Amino acid sequence: MASKSALLLAAALLAGCSHTPYDLPDRGVAAVNVPVVSRADYVFDASAPGGQLAPGEAARLNSWFGGLGLGYGDSIYVDGPYEARADVAQVAGAYGLMVAPGAPVTTGAVVPGSVRVIVSRMRASVPYCPNWSLPAQPNHQNRNMSTFGCAVNSNLAAMVANPQDLVHGREGTGLGDSLTSSKAIGVYRKAEPTGTKGLQDINTTKKGD
Repeated sequence: MASKSALLLAAALLAGCSHTPYDLPDRGVAAVNVPVVSRADYVFDASAPGGQLAPGEAARLNSWFGGLGLGYGDSIYVDGPYEARADVAQVAGAYGLMVAPGAPVTTGAVVPGSVRVIVSRMRASVPYCPNWSLPAQPNHQNRNMSTFGCAVNSNLAAMVANPQDLVHGREGTGLGDSLTSSKAIGVYRKAEPTGTKGLQDINTTKKGD
């Protein structure tokens, strides 16, 4: 009877060792190291008496845009008189961007007779990568390596043109051009098969041999 109780106790202890009381996300097929999108807002206050940019302010704004390296993926907002939006939009148009409606909340109030231009920029990165926090062996719980997903997701974060697309996809406009969408199919269908001209003669000997 005593030996049977000892066996039951040993089995219970072994079962307790294999039990994981908390979730381990890295035991699945999805990578734990995923891109994280952060946002930074840059502020430029320009003089706008009467609701329009003062002389010389457009040149200052253009220099500020150039210093930021303004480009695709950045969002431009105007906080102030509505008339100044057209002046800011004209400067932003040189960079291929439009002024977005509304404006994010920024520190400090807009001084009367001025306008605040806000450039919102998002960046994607995979924190803590490369991640070698856990040893590869022993691996009794069949977990992925701690650096699993770092390479693929870091490349994705570096290549994505607009990091906001990683947060949510863009909605369709409902408009489509059938000629554009079928252009690639037309090129594929009109191309001659690669084997129509036969095999090429390849000479592996050097000239002069």
